[in-house]
Amino acid sequence: MYAIKLELKLNNAERTLMAQHAGFSRFVYNYGLALYKQVMDIKGGVTKKISTIRKVLTNLTKKKPEYAWMNQLSSRVYQNAFIALKNGLTRFFKGLGKFPVFKRKKDRDSFTVDSSNGVVTVSVGNFIKIPTLGTFRLHEPVPFTIASQTFTVSRHADKWYVSFAIYAEKVPPVFHKVEKVGIDLGVKTFATFSDGTTIEAPASIKQAKIKQAKLQWRNRNKQLGNKKAGIPTSNNAKKYYRQVAKLHAKITNIRRDFLQKLTTKISQKYYCIRIEDLNISGMMVNSKLADAISNLGLYELRRQLTYKQSMFSTVVELVNRWFPSSKTCSECGHIQPMKLSDRVFHCQGCGSIKCRDFNASLNLEYAPPDKVRRASPELNDCGQEAADSPGRSSK
Repeated sequence: MYAIKLELKLNNAERTLMAQHAGFSRFVYNYGLALYKQVMDIKGGVTKKISTIRKVLTNLTKKKPEYAWMNQLSSRVYQNAFIALKNGLTRFFKGLGKFPVFKRKKDRDSFTVDSSNGVVTVSVGNFIKIPTLGTFRLHEPVPFTIASQTFTVSRHADKWYVSFAIYAEKVPPVFHKVEKVGIDLGVKTFATFSDGTTIEAPASIKQAKIKQAKLQWRNRNKQLGNKKAGIPTSNNAKKYYRQVAKLHAKITNIRRDFLQKLTTKISQKYYCIRIEDLNISGMMVNSKLADAISNLGLYELRRQLTYKQSMFSTVVELVNRWFPSSKTCSECGHIQPMKLSDRVFHCQGCGSIKCRDFNASLNLEYAPPDKVRRASPELNDCGQEAADSPGRSSK
């Protein structure tokens, strides 16, 4: 199964329609969660309780005059909102997640609709027909004819996207140019390969972060509103929120595009990929490096390489995090202490001199078998490989 996510090209009326359905979904979710908290102690399973709450909304609440606006919106939205609530509660009782919390208006808007008549066909072109909502324009065309049933519409900053899953099989390649490679990840150089290749992080991320910091500093004394204190949010404050959201979205998109293209390129060229099992949460404790590490998305690189194993017929292996790859000479095996500021490895045993990161990548490639384990993909509730596909999944 693969996911495709495309940006919608909406006019003002269509944006309002999407915002109304997102608010409808949020209202139903919070309505169901509030009632569930009141009946938690009553005997019965999650499915039975959610079904009863749905009947209360349908037969009582929706018929009240003050909730007549619900009848003007898609009924599939609130059906899927209850499904999402039930899934969240089920995950909690299985120990797979935290107890669901109320959704807030300032959080990212999203809602799900589906076709009650089975799968629908999405044809090639710049238009897409979303069940129960209508036909909308796209910024980029649908690449090929697709059959899907469930569509999720979401807003990121000021842009709206539609995503849907397709059932397809990707034929993996049978040949890779290089059999094995070790990849050392770092802050100064994003990735150093054991074949001598180096990859730098995109400079545009740093530029966007600087622009974001300047914007936040200039508005540090702005009155942004306080709902509890009864202070309304000014129009300038709303404008500032939109600007910050756009910058956050830009940084996220730059990083996502960089990692998707890089992991695909790596998976196409190398068969056996060895990376270090980094303790990212532990590295984030260092306040001087936390911002740089979080900007790079080191764990996201590992996650994408792992789930792309089946797509490109690769093998991703993790080297034990306690293996001294940076302190070991790749030629004679001598181990010596190294400070983080030392960027050149000068072996005290054989006298060889190498770049610190390149030496570490060689050690990762030839790490002993007892220090290596196979990377396993993350699984979702359905037992399928989870893949983050912000754009076309075939990228």
